[in-house]
Parts: sequence; structure tokens; C-alpha cells
Amino acid sequence: MNKRVREILGWYSSDNPGTLTNLARLLNHGKLAGTGRLVILPVDQGFEHGPARSFAVNPPAYRPQYHFELAIEAGCNAYAAPLGFIEAAAAEFAGEIPLILKLNNHDILMDDKDPISAVTGSVQDAQRLGCVAVGFTIYPGSAHRNEMYEQAREIIAEAKAAGLVAVLWSYPRGSDLSKEGETAIDVVAYAAQIAAQLGAHIIKTKLPSARIEQEEAKKVYEKMKIPVATQAERVRHVVQSAFDGRRIIIFSGGATKDNDQSLLDEVKAIREGGGFGSIIGRNSFQRQKSEALKLLSQIMKIYSE
Repeated sequence: MNKRVREILGWYSSDNPGTLTNLARLLNHGKLAGTGRLVILPVDQGFEHGPARSFAVNPPAYRPQYHFELAIEAGCNAYAAPLGFIEAAAAEFAGEIPLILKLNNHDILMDDKDPISAVTGSVQDAQRLGCVAVGFTIYPGSAHRNEMYEQAREIIAEAKAAGLVAVLWSYPRGSDLSKEGETAIDVVAYAAQIAAQLGAHIIKTKLPSARIEQEEAKKVYEKMKIPVATQAERVRHVVQSAFDGRRIIIFSGGATKDNDQSLLDEVKAIREGGGFGSIIGRNSFQRQKSEALKLLSQIMKIYSE
């Protein structure tokens, strides 16, 4: 095990050997093994956005095995998905790639201004399926946020006791936040801090914009001259907000982009800002596999530089 991976494991000194071993498995797998960077393939969009919106553009993606194959061939650090997709092929690909079981999901069949996800899996499911980690979404800003925080804290404690890594998707959303405010720098940094305080090992957020949503926060950003003009500066601030970079922060790729260069520029900004990597779903599986493998290779090359 190299110095960088040992350094990262040292940030989680309160965790048991099982959890540290599984975190090391994530960090030491795939093309980015040992770099301290992560590229993870997440496929929860079938539940979150619907099957046609998620997979019709690339019909092989309806098949659960497709995503295992894509993540393995690309050299990703891990593959994350809800219970059904992982159950459908975990035995077939046992031991070939670290798995993250997403334990809650939210559909869009009702217009929810204050969302809360349903718990759709368990730590026991993750153990049964050979996963190294569990994932859970919280929506800071939702009227139901406290219930989600309590659910997350219980699941994180259970995961740690079982020797698993805990990954929190921390996505600000709620009736008191503007649409633009969901990715405002002050709000995203706050969401990262909340996830770290809940005990997450790995935190997933969206890339922040330069907007500042909260009036009281705006006064501080202006008074202290916190640099947020560039994407790299904003990434650096989010990383700083998660225990001064001592928690692993990865950033979502978002909706499918028409221009790969804009996505690659975001990856460069994440690297320059000290982010730990990307979790790239729709921009990967919503294209032919050969194109997805090419894009993921380009992303990993940037992170390895």
C-alpha cells in the first residue's frame, strides 16, 4: 500500500479494520489505484428518473450486466446501484469490482418540492451481496431533512459496525431553496459539511456555481474575500468545508452533456481544486460503450496527471 492511500486511511482512525480495508479496496482498484482519486460509475437513474429517460438512448443499458461490464472494462474504482441492479448480476461478477449498494431512492412520479427518499435496501443486503460500501442520499434544505439525517446516522453507524464504507449523496433541495440555490457555493459547501458531520467516509456533491444563496453567508464570503470566482476555487472551498480536505469529496457529472470538452474541463477543475474524483453516470452509460470507455479513459488520464 502506498503512502497516499495510507495517509487517507489515517483520516479515519476511529474506524475498525474492516471499514479501513474496504476503503483501501476502493482506493486501490482500477486505473486510478493508489492515486487517492476515484472514478465511480453510479446507475440509480432508472429508479430516480425512469427507465426510458435513462436507458432508451442506449438500449443495452436496460440490462443490469451492462453496467458491471462497463465499470470493469473502464477500470473504475467502483460501481454503485440500487438493490435490484446489483442483485441481478453480483454473483456473475463477484470479486471483479468493488460494489456500493445505494440504500435509498426517490422517484419523480410526484412533484416533490421537499423530497425524501424511500429506504430500499439494507446493510445486511450489502453484506450478502459482497459490497464494500453503502450509499445514502440526503437532501439538505428539504422540510424532511431532519428525518433523513437521523436515518443516515443510523445507517452509517450500522455500516461502520459491519466494516463497510459509508457514502453520502448530499444534494441540497427544498421549497425554501431556489433552483439556482441548489448548486450555490455556500449551499453546496454547507451540504458537504453536514455529510461529514454525519460520519460519511465519502461525500458526493454537485459542482457548485459562484452564486451565494444565503444572505448571511454572503456577508461572510464578501468580508473574508473567500475566493469562489473559478470552478477550481469553488471545488477547493467545498473540499475545505469537509474537515479541511480530510474527508473524501467526489463530484457528480450531472446530466448528459452535448460537449465532452465541457465535462473534461470540469474534471480538470476538480483536480486543480483538490477534489478526489468524479462519479459519472449518465455521461457514461447514455452513450455507446466504445464512446463511454473513451470518455472515462480521458477522465482517468486527467486525474492521474
